[in-house]
Amino acid sequence: MNKYKLTLAYDGTLYGGWQVQSNAISIQSLVEKALSTALRTPTSVTASGRTDAGVHARGQIAHFTAHHPLDLFRLLHSLNGLLPPDIRAVHLEEAPLEFHARYSALSKEYHYHLHLDPVMDPFKRLYSTHIHTPLNLTLIQEASQLLLGTHDFTTFANEASAGSAAKNPIRTLSRLDLLQEPGGIRLEFEGNGFLYKMVRNITGTLLDIGRGKLTAQAIPSLLEAKNRKIAPAAAPPQGLFLVKVNYEKVQRSL
Repeated sequence: MNKYKLTLAYDGTLYGGWQVQSNAISIQSLVEKALSTALRTPTSVTASGRTDAGVHARGQIAHFTAHHPLDLFRLLHSLNGLLPPDIRAVHLEEAPLEFHARYSALSKEYHYHLHLDPVMDPFKRLYSTHIHTPLNLTLIQEASQLLLGTHDFTTFANEASAGSAAKNPIRTLSRLDLLQEPGGIRLEFEGNGFLYKMVRNITGTLLDIGRGKLTAQAIPSLLEAKNRKIAPAAAPPQGLFLVKVNYEKVQRSL
């Protein structure tokens, strides 16, 4: 048995998210179809985590197994010939059998892009969220620092009673930076793991703080409440990118 680590980039605009589902086309289903066609045998993939409908990725990681060694250069070329142009296989490498795309991850990095100019750039409309009202960036920066560290993030998790959130809603957010970019800002999140819609829910709360609807000091109370219903709505999906998944060491590349 051989195991392989696959790095993927995709534009999530047209898809129902990463995970296979019955009512929408998923990225996972297309990747598995391409792999199964290229390898001429049914092949499933396991990702570092699911991305929602409309969310993008620059560095999603998935793993799969094969019963015999593969020509990685040829397979990478074949995959990109079979996948639609908005999904790309960026890198393929052999991995140890104990490697797991999700459970071996040490941390993940997400970026959320906010377009603040009065007129939306039409070339960014699918990849950032247009904010029509003025934002107090100082308040957003202040509030973001109150989220750093290890907390129970139930308030910022959808489906908190299911999946990983039900088992353990405690996560460590090691970095939440606000950085300027042309036309607006981006929020950069880094943590040891993220609950379902956690980044979008935190961003929605920070936006309400920036609009003056909440104070920055609401953050500790929201965390303590452990109640999704009392927090603001999630930010839209199109501004969010899974940028990188970090592992203990780079796997041997062929």
